Amino acid sequence: MKVIVIGTGIVGASAAYHMAKNNLDVIMIDKKQEGKATSAGAGIVCPWIKEIENETWYNLAKESFVFYQDIISTLQNEGEDEVGYKKVGALCVSSDPVKLDEIEKRVKTKRKDAPEIGDILRLNGEQARELFPPLNKNLEGLYVSGGARVDGALLRDALKRAAQRHGAKFVEGDAELVHENNRKVMGVTVGDKTFFADKVLITTGAWAPELLQLFGIQLNVNPQRGQIAHIKLPGINSSDWPIIIPQSTHYLVPFDDGKVVAGATRETGSGFDYRLTAGGVNEVLTEALEVAPGLEDGTLEEIRIGFRPMGPDLLPILGTVDTLEGVLLATGLGASGLTMGPYIGSLAASMIQNKEIELDLTACHPDRAIEMKKYV
Repeated sequence: MKVIVIGTGIVGASAAYHMAKNNLDVIMIDKKQEGKATSAGAGIVCPWIKEIENETWYNLAKESFVFYQDIISTLQNEGEDEVGYKKVGALCVSSDPVKLDEIEKRVKTKRKDAPEIGDILRLNGEQARELFPPLNKNLEGLYVSGGARVDGALLRDALKRAAQRHGAKFVEGDAELVHENNRKVMGVTVGDKTFFADKVLITTGAWAPELLQLFGIQLNVNPQRGQIAHIKLPGINSSDWPIIIPQSTHYLVPFDDGKVVAGATRETGSGFDYRLTAGGVNEVLTEALEVAPGLEDGTLEEIRIGFRPMGPDLLPILGTVDTLEGVLLATGLGASGLTMGPYIGSLAASMIQNKEIELDLTACHPDRAIEMKKYV
């Protein structure tokens, strides 16, 4: 079987790798573009703390964590040392002990079916700062040892290299779908070249709707701008610091060599407006310094911009398009992109190969996010 994967973010790279490893003929196609979510994001792989009641979302997130252990081990066994993933634990922080009580109860309940959560420890302010020295002295913490961090760009690149070692090819350029009577996709054109395939997998994130407009398909996936700050603490060894999860949509993700990533804005309705804004930068830094005043003297190295692909709900858009033969969609992961991305890519690869999937993914079907336009 020959498969074209359009988009090589974390989802597309994972799908390409899993299909190529299974001896499918795979072509990856992507173009240089500002604002790709995988390149901008700092990933938190710790699905148990969030107060999300959607059962499908939680099952996907839970399986995604388990999947990370397998894919990281597999890549390392294939010689990929720079995978950008490390289990450092997560520290949920708050000045309200009652709130931490609620979170602790929720996480302990989930641990009954998810032993990978690991240790759950309640920490006072001093103990929390021993793990993350810049932390506000007024904050207490709940430490979950299973939490992990991921550098999306490093993992994406490792997956792409591994896919190519297994025979996948990479073509750079702007892809357009080749079709028959607007009902069957037969391949892709890139510039003056045409590539035919049995299936086309679209994993272009917030840009996915553009590829489907030709067919009168309006896909409800919209870009949400996120501005994310990279702060450097010279001379500090931060490689084992835990992820910091405050009681907001913001977060702090420490990496090696004193780097702490502070994110991120959630600017719904931004469109593809690739700009740093005064308000966005102020929001990110204000939130970061309130949680961790010790970052105040750090060097602001850069602020990245990424466009999250936001679907109509929390769930990814994953599956075939009923009105268009030969296409499968994997997009709409929103803020869960780096948590779920590698696993969603593997599920997409399984769907293309008609493999059995144990999870019930009915709620993720693209139908809920598609409207058909009528042309007069």
